[in-house]
Amino acid sequence: MASHRKSRPSGTRAAGIRTPALATAALTSMALFSQTAEASPSDDGKPSLEEVEKKVDSLYRQAESATEKYNAAKERTGKQRKQVDTLLDDVARRTDRLNKAREELGSFAAAQYRTGASVPDTATFLLADSPQDYFDQDQLMSRLTSRQKGAVDDYVTEQSATMKKRQEASQSLDTLTETQDDLKTAKTTVQTKLASARELLSQLTAAEKARLAAIEKRQQEAADRQAAELAKQQAAAADQAAASSSSSSSSSGSSSGSGSSSGSDSAYATKAAKAIAFARAQIGKPYVWGATGPGSYDCSGLSQAAWKAAGVSLPRTTYDQVNAGTTVPLADAQPGDLVFFYDDVSHVGIYIGNGMMIHAPKPGAYVREESIYYGGESIIHSVVRPA
Repeated sequence: MASHRKSRPSGTRAAGIRTPALATAALTSMALFSQTAEASPSDDGKPSLEEVEKKVDSLYRQAESATEKYNAAKERTGKQRKQVDTLLDDVARRTDRLNKAREELGSFAAAQYRTGASVPDTATFLLADSPQDYFDQDQLMSRLTSRQKGAVDDYVTEQSATMKKRQEASQSLDTLTETQDDLKTAKTTVQTKLASARELLSQLTAAEKARLAAIEKRQQEAADRQAAELAKQQAAAADQAAASSSSSSSSSGSSSGSGSSSGSDSAYATKAAKAIAFARAQIGKPYVWGATGPGSYDCSGLSQAAWKAAGVSLPRTTYDQVNAGTTVPLADAQPGDLVFFYDDVSHVGIYIGNGMMIHAPKPGAYVREESIYYGGESIIHSVVRPA
């Protein structure tokens, strides 16, 4: 792999991301799925409905992962193109100065050739009409020699600097070409995965599509139950924290430290509310890979645009957004936090509370509110608080 490529985050999950109750719910939902899905192949050798669903989900996952790689390569391409343009402009300016220095040297050489001028010697002194004529010629030639030497030095310096800039521009062009190749590869991967998913779905009968929709509905119901359980736990934790804070305040009076913390929480809540309001206004717009709005979004394009509306600048890709804030346990998630999914951190949603988020789910879907457990708790990577 090329040295300029950014390393991807590891699959290590944030501490405190799981709870026993939710893990049990996840296992229960998976057991329900196993009981209701058609697991055995059909008599005609076609893959089972469960196999088709898993394959389609896997293809969408791979497409979304490739989308984030495409986004990263596109961002690098833009930066490198600007760098190349700047270097080429600098090379052009230096080449112009080099040509002028060359012309100046040429004019000195031509003048000496036409006049036969050289440093005055004894013969010149003897042939001069007077000693003053000799000294005048001597001073003239000294000044000419000094100017000529300065012109030569300027030319050599400019030539060296120009050659160095040309080498830098050449190296930047090579890097740009490599990144453009990465961009094309990622784009081709996305398109190939999506085409394969569409082909699989097109082979389903109407009855199979209806059964698939029923399976997805049951999965959604299981995810909603998990979200409700998380909401209860978070509400209980909030009540406990409020009671503890009230008890502490009554016994020791107001604390400057707690006031500072409260002010910080309030400022974050204000920004988070703006980000969520923006995200909610995008509900119903289509997921389009590589899109950043305003008519369509991919997952990281939506989170970036939402927090931009709150005055916070986030990086373009999930790979960078996951490092653009403070990681917090899932149980402590607050509205506005970013929830990242999968070991390769290739999906993100904006947490809105009660175990729910707003996200751009996948190709063929639309921005929507959905449980953060839409694919089970195991796929949740981490929760990050931006700003």
